[in-house]
Amino acid sequence: MLVDGKWSGDWHPVQAKDKKGGFVRQDSQFRSFVTPTGEGGFKAEAGRYHFYVALICPWASRTLAARKLKGLVDVISVSIIEPELGAEGWRFAEGADEVNHARYMYEIYTAADAHYSGRATVPVLWDKQTRSIVNNESADILRMFNSGFGDLAKNRIDLYPEHLRPAIDALNAAIYPKLNNGVYRCGFATTQVAYEEAYHEVFAMLDELEERLASGPFLFGDELTEADIRLFVTLVRFDAAYYGLFKANKRRIVDYPNLNAYLTRLLAISAFRETVNISHIKRGYYSVKSLNPIGIVPLGPDGIDLDGTGL
Repeated sequence: MLVDGKWSGDWHPVQAKDKKGGFVRQDSQFRSFVTPTGEGGFKAEAGRYHFYVALICPWASRTLAARKLKGLVDVISVSIIEPELGAEGWRFAEGADEVNHARYMYEIYTAADAHYSGRATVPVLWDKQTRSIVNNESADILRMFNSGFGDLAKNRIDLYPEHLRPAIDALNAAIYPKLNNGVYRCGFATTQVAYEEAYHEVFAMLDELEERLASGPFLFGDELTEADIRLFVTLVRFDAAYYGLFKANKRRIVDYPNLNAYLTRLLAISAFRETVNISHIKRGYYSVKSLNPIGIVPLGPDGIDLDGTGL
């Protein structure tokens, strides 16, 4: 991680933990917004913004799906980071960052703030005009892509419709700690009690969602919303990474009839399918040395063979 703009020590997935030894995620520090008028600090303009993502990362992938669903591919350019996490964190392949010509993701952070302290995470929305980071919080970026670029978005789909906002917010608030972040709380727990607490919450939420999806194609009936995107990115990684490496091994998603059918429906939509790369996901997660010191990447599971570019 960075300390006052300088890289300090080898990358490690756990930078903070609670009193039980549970994994604590770092808060995002860049929280400005792109809006059609610029009142959020940054004005929507085609070609002005660049997006840094890793296909292994669920937080980055949910924003990539929103970018495609909204028809913003020609408006916001993208750089894809290499999937493996090394001693200096996220790394770019040679020439992959055509905007800042960085070799490591932390260089993007220090370009925006020479004294930045914290982890260099993805996704990052970068402003080419001011040479600064607009936002590095995926939940903000997802909503920004939904409405912040106004008429520049080719697709009129509303992923956060006004009549569903309270319900979407409530469901997100339930799913995130127990499942989206819950799998990380399983995998990166440093005590048995913290692991078991997270494990039970993960499967209690999966059971609840299995029941909910018995009555409709999406989480809110026939309407596809941001809640579906946020759930999808965890489900599609579950059997390939979280079940084995993160020890969330009570059941796989394929063992849940409704959740598995739901995942299949979402994968039939190009914006979802094309932002999933199972090779990147497995190579990335299994490169975490604290969980897999030998670095062997599993061949399975069968039935998931996706290699989307995310672009």
